[in-house]
Amino acid sequence: MHSQTLRVKEISYPITDIEKGNFSDSLSPNENNALKFCHEWLNGKEDFILQTSGSTGTPKKISVTRNQLKASAALSTSYLGLKKESTALVCLDTKYVAGIMMLVRSLEVGMNMYVVEPSANPFDTLPEDVCIDFIALVPYQVQAILTSKHKQKLSRTKVVLIGGADLSNSLRENLKSMQGSFYATYGMTETLSHIALQKLNGSDTTNHFNLLPGIYIQADNRGCLVIHAPHLNAEPIVTNDLVEIIDANRFLILGRIDSIINSGGVKIIPEKIERILETILSDLRINNRFFIAGLLDASLGEAVTLIIEGEPIASELEIEIIQHLKSRLDRFEVPKTIRYVAQFLQTETGKVNKLKTLDLIQRF
Repeated sequence: MHSQTLRVKEISYPITDIEKGNFSDSLSPNENNALKFCHEWLNGKEDFILQTSGSTGTPKKISVTRNQLKASAALSTSYLGLKKESTALVCLDTKYVAGIMMLVRSLEVGMNMYVVEPSANPFDTLPEDVCIDFIALVPYQVQAILTSKHKQKLSRTKVVLIGGADLSNSLRENLKSMQGSFYATYGMTETLSHIALQKLNGSDTTNHFNLLPGIYIQADNRGCLVIHAPHLNAEPIVTNDLVEIIDANRFLILGRIDSIINSGGVKIIPEKIERILETILSDLRINNRFFIAGLLDASLGEAVTLIIEGEPIASELEIEIIQHLKSRLDRFEVPKTIRYVAQFLQTETGKVNKLKTLDLIQRF
């Protein structure tokens, strides 16, 4: 008979012990959050408070019910074909929805769990002989694993979810040869993790998101995505994500309306420029992180600006970047200036906090 377990460090806890509260009190905050959540879940707690990450606005807390969490877990576990007695690696912060939903899916399906500290390469802390069936990662973790000795272990993982930030073109290329099923996710705290998935490898690779069964979408008068998720028993969720709806089940995310730059009366989507820039910088072997933003400008209102992390690059490379952009963009979309920041500010979940980084730039 299968006995579900949750392992933290070198200690393996039977689920029955967690249900009774029999676990060590000498744990890290993340480990303690995970075991405390599982204890509450196993004892039938009905209401939970979730924290948003604050990557696109002010962090806030939202209240959700047990039934909503169960419904969200059921939707994805069924779609992904997750099985009892398989093994999940929980390596995202269990204070936030992505980590919490890994716990809920595992508890509901009956998967064994390894809970490790969030780090660039979570496989580093696992015993060599452990095989993982299910994992959720953010892009910087995927990148770290792919450049480590654990690349094949990731490749053999049966289901891999990647979310929290956009995937670079180079990362997408590297994932095409993976053996397991790799998906980019679309979702947020309010939708209790993902409501759509994009296959990143195999014969069914796509460049769009596919909705999970039972989810409905539309675009509002701003061109932003509105999500109808009956399983959450909630009002329609209005996002700030600019969307191209392909059909009832498929859509593309174009960018965010709150990041649109109004330069001399022309509305510019920075994400469009970033996608083109990524290829240009990669070809020039420039690996610095970057983003496009509108900085205050006396004549234009906002000037399209390329923000690069790290030390300034050579002026001839700057000129080459701009020349490449001029050949591929409308003249209004080409950055007027390039600014540098020694280190981007980040949220607790590892996403670039563009608002705070820009505030840093404009203060000096």
